[in-house]
Parts: sequence; structure tokens; C-alpha cells
Amino acid sequence: MSSTFGKNIKYSVFGQSHSTAIGILIDGLPVGETIDETKISDFMARRAPNNMPWSTPRKEKDAVEILSGVFNGKTCGAPLCAIIKNTDQKPKDYEKNKDIPRPSHGDFPGHIKFKGFEDFRGGGHFSGRLTAPLCIAGAIAKNILAQRGIFIGAHIDSICGVKDKPFDPVNITKEELDYVSHAEFPVNRYNIGETMIAKINLAKEKGDALGGIIEGCAIGLPIGLGEPMFNGMENALAQAAFGIPAVRGVEFGLGFDASLKKASEHNDEYIIENNQIKTKTNNHGGIIGGITTGMPLIMRIAIKPTPSIGQEQQSVNLKTNTMEKLIIEGRHDPCIVPRAVPILEAIMAMTILDFIVERK
Repeated sequence: MSSTFGKNIKYSVFGQSHSTAIGILIDGLPVGETIDETKISDFMARRAPNNMPWSTPRKEKDAVEILSGVFNGKTCGAPLCAIIKNTDQKPKDYEKNKDIPRPSHGDFPGHIKFKGFEDFRGGGHFSGRLTAPLCIAGAIAKNILAQRGIFIGAHIDSICGVKDKPFDPVNITKEELDYVSHAEFPVNRYNIGETMIAKINLAKEKGDALGGIIEGCAIGLPIGLGEPMFNGMENALAQAAFGIPAVRGVEFGLGFDASLKKASEHNDEYIIENNQIKTKTNNHGGIIGGITTGMPLIMRIAIKPTPSIGQEQQSVNLKTNTMEKLIIEGRHDPCIVPRAVPILEAIMAMTILDFIVERK
């Protein structure tokens, strides 16, 4: 089933953008783990629009209802099922999309693949709305990992060429990850965030949208998570990352910039510090040969511009087989990058916890 991932913990996402509810089924969680619903709500709030100028006007409370898998506040061994009811729906905004596919959305290939039976409202199961259930699982996984000394955070690396201060790939603390996680606009430098917001507002005024890059980091990882060749940590993280709509690229450590280096510049030399073996630099991003090295795990995802824009675009009418102009209606983000930051944290936590369970 394509909406399920994970090897030892199975995460299954269900629902559509405008269905009655969306949710996630998690099978294989460690038993006896505390499920803190307040922390889940706080994490969900980071993804919510919250009336911010860079977000969609769609207002969903994203109240999480846990249906099973928890007893007396602890995981009980049964599959954990949680749902979010969709309350702010305007399906009429999407009637024209039944026959006129939106550029850079999944409308056209989805229509062909599912023979016209697909739910076209708001993108259906293709929608970014389905990342809300990922945040439920991510909040749970982050809390379980924190009890084991593993901490995860992310920030906006860049938007429209405006670049934030990157994480230190060698020395980064839990406090630094917490700081950016609690920032209203998730950047390391506040003034850089203001410039990014100005760029987003300008695009919004022109009926356009922007993309960007998000950088995630996990610290406290044990050495040895992952296996060559196809069960590596990078493999699993990349697969999960591409489950986030709008992700167009994934890189670890120096990523593509590694190709510009000489080996003498790129190699991470080993040192002993506080009686522990580590690397002097961390160009490998905490993973070598698909296996974690104990250094901070650094990854970045590239997010394409929100394809739903207010400008007229060229499309086709699938019913009449003629070319037709399209102006997209509905409520959309001029930039989804800020709201995608906790989603990257979520898929990192979900994937890492899966490997932790396998190791145990």
C-alpha cells in the first residue's frame, strides 16, 4: 500500500483533503510509552496556518482524536489510530478541476491513473493536508526519542535566495534545536526571517508563490543505525521525505556541493575527543554507507513553489480535449516552506524511531 511506510513501525496515512476526516494508523510502537496529548497539540499548532500572512486562509483546528492504542496515557501494544476531522471545507472551489487539471499538481496523472474516480477536491489524497497526520506521528515519535536522548529540530534554510544561518554540523545543542522549533517564523536569525517574509508578501501581492529549502538535524543518535545497501538511513529518510507533497530534492551533509570538492577537502578525518571517536568535520552529514556515525544527522529538502497561484495559467479541458485558460480558486499558501518545517522533523523522528526499534 503506497500510503504506508516503515519497516518495524508501520505508519499508514488515510483520508483526503475534503473527506470527513484524515488520520494515521501506527502499528509497532514500543509499549509503555507516554502519549502526551498537549505536546501533540503544540506540535500540530506549528504546522497550522495560524492566520499568518504566509499561510492559507483555510482554518482547521486540527484537533487530534486518538481512537485506539493508548490506555491510561501509555501505549498499550495495540495499533494507535488517530484522526483529525475536516471542518473548514469548500469543495465547490474545486468543481472546475474535475475536467481542467491544475499545472504542477497531481490532477492530470491522478485522473488518468484512477480513471476519473479520484477525489479531485483540494487534491484529494495528493494534498498537503495529508501531512497533518504525519505531524501526529512525528510528535509521538519525537517524544519517545527524547526519552532516549535523541533530539530533532529544523529551520528554514532559504527562501527565494535569502539564506538563514545553517546548523553547525559538528557542534549543535538541544537548546539550539528547541529555540528554532519554538520560533514563530522558524529561522536562526530573526532579521533574515523578516526579509524572507517580505519576499513572500511581495509574491502574494502578485498572485504568485515561492519555494525554498528546509534543513533538519538530529543529535544523540547511536552509531550503527541502518544497513547497506537498500535499508540505509539515507534510503529510508529520502523515501519518507518524498512522501511530503512539494518535495523536489533531498540531500545529506554537503549533498550536491560534495561534487565540487576534492577528496582532501571533503573527507572527514577521525579524532578522539573526551575519549570518544568522532570526526573533525561532518561533511557526510552523520551517515556513511547508509549507517549513522554518531555525528549530527544533517539533511535538507527542497520545496517547490506552491503551484496554486492567482495568475492565469494554460491548461486543457479533459472532457472536450481542448486547450483552456485556468485561474485557480480556493485558499492557498503563497509559501508552504514555514509550515513544512515541523513536517520534516516529523518524518525524521518517525524514520529514526523505526530504526531504533529495529536495533533493540
